[in-house]
Amino acid sequence: MTTEKQLVQTDIWDFLQSYTSARIARGRAGHSLPTKELLQFQADHAQARDAVHSSLDIQNIQDRILHETVVLQSKASSRAQYLQRPDWGRQLSEPSKQALNNLIDTPQDIAIVVADGLSANAVNTHAIPIVNGLLNVLIQHNWRIAPIALVEQGRVAIADEIASAFKAEIVLILIGERPGLSSPDSMGAYLTYQPSVGITDERRNCVSNIRPEGLNYPAAIEKILYLLTEMKTQQISGVNLKDEMQGKLLY
Repeated sequence: MTTEKQLVQTDIWDFLQSYTSARIARGRAGHSLPTKELLQFQADHAQARDAVHSSLDIQNIQDRILHETVVLQSKASSRAQYLQRPDWGRQLSEPSKQALNNLIDTPQDIAIVVADGLSANAVNTHAIPIVNGLLNVLIQHNWRIAPIALVEQGRVAIADEIASAFKAEIVLILIGERPGLSSPDSMGAYLTYQPSVGITDERRNCVSNIRPEGLNYPAAIEKILYLLTEMKTQQISGVNLKDEMQGKLLY
């Protein structure tokens, strides 16, 4: 009796699998993927869907971040609204707006925002070491740091409204990226100089794929610190800020 294993045809490009976790050269059995590869695809797809519907672990983040925090909510009150109305994820709810009123009166150098985005699992896993690593350096260099804003059902642009309320010169938001089949836990960082409500994405700098299998924590912290320093020095961000980090001495 012929088994599927005997029917599986390997791909001449299968050596590329040692260089990437992407699905490439997985072979075939007849006109389809081998059963093992098909089941793995379905499992990874389910994991990515679960990541989209995961929840921010507010209590754990508050307990472990080495700075004052404030919990906020976007205008989207549920995951369904968040997915159906992207614009609501960019706006604070009325109670959150009121919570920020007069929270601090003096201008801040930086506002740090942590939001669930499209993968709260990514943020739950990676945000704490990144934030604490940044705080260790920024505090040593006397940066004025607003309370860390933890935002449920948030998208990137919601950081602009928060930074405006904090009178912050720079805003950094750490947010869960759209899950991939090989990376359901990827976190992104978006940085903006002089943020304000309504600005567009060319004003932002992005550090993507923050996770041990992508851009690891020390490298991500170093890159973010470089961008923060250049923004503060040159007073620009986004497409106007060129990444010339290689060879430069950081803190």
